[in-house]
Amino acid sequence: MIKRPKSDFWTVGVVPERLDRLSPERLKALRDDIVWMPPAGDWCYYADPFALREGDELHVFVENFDYRTKRADLQRLTLNLSDTTWSAPQPVLRQPFHLSYPFVFEHEGQVWMVPETSQAEEVALYRAIDGAKNGAHRWERWERVAALLPGVRAVDASLLRHEGRWWMFYAVIGPDKRDQRELHVAYADELLGPWMPHARNPVRSAHDGARPAGTPFVDDAGRVTLPVQDSSAGYGSATRWVRFDRLTPDEARVSALPETFTGDLAHPAFTSGLHTMSACGDVTLIDVKRIDRSRHRQWLDWRRRVRRWFGKG
Repeated sequence: MIKRPKSDFWTVGVVPERLDRLSPERLKALRDDIVWMPPAGDWCYYADPFALREGDELHVFVENFDYRTKRADLQRLTLNLSDTTWSAPQPVLRQPFHLSYPFVFEHEGQVWMVPETSQAEEVALYRAIDGAKNGAHRWERWERVAALLPGVRAVDASLLRHEGRWWMFYAVIGPDKRDQRELHVAYADELLGPWMPHARNPVRSAHDGARPAGTPFVDDAGRVTLPVQDSSAGYGSATRWVRFDRLTPDEARVSALPETFTGDLAHPAFTSGLHTMSACGDVTLIDVKRIDRSRHRQWLDWRRRVRRWFGKG
């Protein structure tokens, strides 16, 4: 008998609490107050949420993955915080390669994005172009500005400005699921670089917490804290935080906090994983996972291969 394929499906939620104040117990207590994003459609899902806020509007940028193509683009859905209604999805960025993890942030009056573009073998910086004069939202059009780490198959790059220096936390694609067990760091004096890989890379090697999983922040004691994926039970199974007791261009002392955040704390049906925790002011964006074992996935995979054979996709 042919084994049923395993398909991960994610959904995105907005938690009414600051990231730095969350704990597993607090997330569970807020479970009924989480606002969930509408479904992405048949054999699609939304994941990797990051957000910017304008008044009562929360603009959530997500990976939009389609199993029919096994590729994702980036989309934006807007949550009206006053009545918890969602807008229709709007395209943000499409490329001839897979896109995910739209890490958006504001700096010097402009809006920037560092999406995951590992298939292009670079960590690239994008800038929002104001499209309002053409009837588009001002964060709807984006231009590629520079490659911050050219020639690197990096995933889930997460940036932080701290003590006069930029820091980037990322993982690297490689053999034996290297991206799930190694945390790398780079630094720069300016956003556009030049960026230098840390001398101690990888600064942490462990399946229980290495690949970045959201927004870095500085705790009350001034220590850099980073959500990371706990892959000890499989990809995206949980998130935990790692804390840098010391982080300089020459030194990185990092340890994992014991508590883990899992999908069952937030959603009754998406209990198989949680792999993003991003901050936007007084709310936190998360995604949680369920696993599907429908045989229809085999039909989708077969049809995609046929289209590729005939040069149609």
